[in-house]
Amino acid sequence: MRFITLSIAALATVASTVLAGESVKIEVTRAVECERKTQKGDKISVHYRGTLQSDGKQFDASYDRGTPLDFVVGKGSVIKGWDDNLLNMCIGEKRTLTIPPEFGYGDRNMGPIPAGSTLIFETELMGIEGVKAPVSIVEKPIEKSSTGKAESVADKATEGVKAAVESKIAEAVEAAKVVLADTDGDGQEHNEL
Repeated sequence: MRFITLSIAALATVASTVLAGESVKIEVTRAVECERKTQKGDKISVHYRGTLQSDGKQFDASYDRGTPLDFVVGKGSVIKGWDDNLLNMCIGEKRTLTIPPEFGYGDRNMGPIPAGSTLIFETELMGIEGVKAPVSIVEKPIEKSSTGKAESVADKATEGVKAAVESKIAEAVEAAKVVLADTDGDGQEHNEL
């Protein structure tokens, strides 16, 4: 019983710590209407410009080479901040991703990128293999919050998921507290729960 109680408390602590960490911030800078969005397993072509949040220094840009980067999204062939946040995107859509170290290169140096760096990528989806590019890009308005800042559907969804997970963690912590309080050390298990 005590092992289960400690396990629940440890799990709640770990989950709270994970939620306290930063997540990738997604800003849709050009929203586009389309019939087919990127999905896990699609081979996509993305133009990008990468800069360091700390000083704004550019470390790489496919635009400078004139050739977008091709890769299979959602398969781990790029950093997690890209893999998870270039899904559900239309050809022609632009997003700026602010990627904390845990979704980038972490605590290791990577060429001109210092360890522990937060990265900012301006991205533009150029194509999805097997999906015909639209003849023209139909832009749609970007929603603005009450603060006047652009908000994407992904940002709202991320906040909703985060709130739901935080609520469940709070419930688990309360349950663990009840179990701990119910264990009075008299050698008897209390199975009222």
